[in-house]
Amino acid sequence: MLHFIWVLIIGAIIGAIAGAITKTAYGWVGNIVAGIVGSWLGELILGSWGPSLAGMAIFPSIIGAVILVFVASLIFGKLKKD
Repeated sequence: MLHFIWVLIIGAIIGAIAGAITKTAYGWVGNIVAGIVGSWLGELILGSWGPSLAGMAIFPSIIGAVILVFVASLIFGKLKKD
């Protein structure tokens, strides 16, 4: 149970970082989903290298979450134009 809570917390942080990089906001539930799915995607594409928290390799996870949020933003048209 404790591991599950850590996965949610780290997933939310990774998703928030990806949202900040892409300047997109999907809320805290969206951050968690983006962080967890982005972590899976990033580790699938890049492997699991670098530091790891809650079973997620941080750098590939952030890169995967950025890719996921960017693609979702293109699909749903939420990219902010500065």
